[in-house]
Amino acid sequence: MTSPADPATSASSQPVTPAVRGALTRYRVIAYVVGVMLLLLVFVAMPLKYFADSPGAVNVIGPLHGFLYMVYLLATFDLFRRVRWSFPRLIMMALAGTIPFLSFYAERKTTHELLGH
Repeated sequence: MTSPADPATSASSQPVTPAVRGALTRYRVIAYVVGVMLLLLVFVAMPLKYFADSPGAVNVIGPLHGFLYMVYLLATFDLFRRVRWSFPRLIMMALAGTIPFLSFYAERKTTHELLGH
């Protein structure tokens, strides 16, 4: 018989330290923000620019998403460094901020792996 999972440990049986938990929280927040900004850029601003000849939204959302993506990369690297994941995992997590909806999936998978929920 197996014992119930301890919420203070990760799926890899390493304890989730307060530093890892803080890095995960920062990563989760910025993953959602970048994901929403990318959806606004791709599904609202870009159609407005090309179908309504109104580039104003792209001129605001595009640079904002670019800046927030840099923050996302920093948060991703911070979490990667604290958890000591593989380099390919870092690359996949970093690319998740460039494909619509993928940052939401990556955030859920990462959270589930570290916290078990």
